[in-house]
Amino acid sequence: MEQLPTAETMEHIARAVLGDLPPDFRHQLEDVVLRVEDFATAEQLQSVGLSDPWRLSGLYQGTPVPLESVWETGRMPPRIWLFRRPLLAEMHARQLSLEDIVRHVVIHEAGHHFGFSDADMHTLEDRADN
Repeated sequence: MEQLPTAETMEHIARAVLGDLPPDFRHQLEDVVLRVEDFATAEQLQSVGLSDPWRLSGLYQGTPVPLESVWETGRMPPRIWLFRRPLLAEMHARQLSLEDIVRHVVIHEAGHHFGFSDADMHTLEDRADN
């Protein structure tokens, strides 16, 4: 029986992805907390208009850099969530390596930290694929 990658393995890959970003981006992501869970919570799913936990492989929660204010204090640090089981399912469905799928989702969620919408991210991904 094949051993599925652990949350720790995914977190290690995700941290390496963040570490490989250009210094200016890495610096802006230093306070972002990275978490890996098997599935999103009901509240996380609801926040993006989903009900099926298999449909969400990553999530950014926090205030994007362009909207941050020096006057706000006491709020939770921004977080990037990776959801292990949906990521593994997507990896197999798209025939990608674990490193490739984790990299894709981490960069996508990091893009939200910089204020990009899902539509912005898809446009940038489409341009990069051409």
